[in-house]
Amino acid sequence: MSVSLNYDQMPISEKFLMLEELWENMSNDATQKGFTPQWHLNILEQREQNIQNGKSTFSELEEAKSRLQKLV
Repeated sequence: MSVSLNYDQMPISEKFLMLEELWENMSNDATQKGFTPQWHLNILEQREQNIQNGKSTFSELEEAKSRLQKLV
């Protein structure tokens, strides 16, 4: 199936809506059809458990940006 869209004529808000819908659809397909590797799902599950158990820490966005800028 091939659909041709004129992206140049499309407002940016519509482009973002299409992107969000496509991403949601692809995410569902990936989960249902096994495209996401099991090791990746395991890491995400462990991170969620760490958050629930209070073992994870978080930084303010500006602090995180500052730390990352010092790395480059």
